[in-house]
Amino acid sequence: MSRIADAIVVGAGIVGAACAEALALDGWRVRVFESARPHGRATAAGMGHVLVLDDSEAQFALTRLGRELWRSRTWQDEVERDDCGTLWIAADDEEFAAARAKARWYAARGVTTELLDEAQLRAAEPELRHGLRGALRIRDDLVVYPPAATVQMLANARAHGAVVEQERPVALVGDGGLELVDGTRHSAALVVVAAGLDTPALLARRPDALRLRAKKGHLLISDRVRRADGRGFVSHQLVELGYLKSAHGGASESVAFNAQPRRTGQVLRGSSRPYDVVDPRIDSAMLAAMIARAIEYLPRIGSLPGLRAWTGLRPSTADNLPFVGPLPEAPRTFVAAGHEGLGITTSLSTARLVADLAADRVPSLDPMPFAPGRALEATHG
Repeated sequence: MSRIADAIVVGAGIVGAACAEALALDGWRVRVFESARPHGRATAAGMGHVLVLDDSEAQFALTRLGRELWRSRTWQDEVERDDCGTLWIAADDEEFAAARAKARWYAARGVTTELLDEAQLRAAEPELRHGLRGALRIRDDLVVYPPAATVQMLANARAHGAVVEQERPVALVGDGGLELVDGTRHSAALVVVAAGLDTPALLARRPDALRLRAKKGHLLISDRVRRADGRGFVSHQLVELGYLKSAHGGASESVAFNAQPRRTGQVLRGSSRPYDVVDPRIDSAMLAAMIARAIEYLPRIGSLPGLRAWTGLRPSTADNLPFVGPLPEAPRTFVAAGHEGLGITTSLSTARLVADLAADRVPSLDPMPFAPGRALEATHG
């Protein structure tokens, strides 16, 4: 078994790329193995919304750090960055009360927000239908183009000595080593598995402890469009307040309104979540339901020409938190997988946590909620 690097990263999606970059910047000799091409799977299918979320304290900590790290980057044109902010749309009084509660929760943790009433919401987004109660605006959220961001991270890793090998699929990962499909074996002081849904299979000794569930998503992007006043069709990332209920609920299928402005003048629409569906083909009924939901909020969006629709598979965990850190019985093998729809936001914070733990530094956030061992504990009670 050859020693070709100090650290090996399996997977060159945005999470793997971020880990490779962080480790290379820390001085590790890094080698990346990607089964196909970088950013070609879940990363390529993602929206690129960078945001803070309040679903749990742990999720908030990981997303807040992730957003801080994204905002500290100087990338602009390179990743099509748009500091558009997020509007969480309240359709009625009940949802507006939820927006107020959300604002208080964020304020207690130092996140700046702003409540918009119906008139202010219409002024901010004229294409929204009349009668919406208001919105919670989070100005510091932003949008990036995930494949371009991944390219930048890998380029930075290479600039610090990393080697990236694409179309080099890994067959099996052990503690401090791996075997490629072609039979080649390599060892390293650290192996980070960031291979999305493939992660449990690569760690064949622990298939039950790292269960990842596929959540298939559909996206639709429009042609370029500008309104008569020169503004884009939408100016903020628009999300209905029922989105988190849809995303983390137990229903086998769900859709929610989610519309994103692109710097190209296009509008990207989501979102849908059929569970445990791995067929990549477009589900026309699901896509139609997603479009119909968008029209409920943006009546004229149905008139925008759709250029392309696609799907992606998001690896999720039972508690909606990713697995990040060393395996209990294999301390030289780290996992960085299961980010579901937050892999773009939390790629940099995940990489920071991996680098901190690998260097035995005080971690930038509490690692316990993300420890891969929690799944094993839950399995065995």
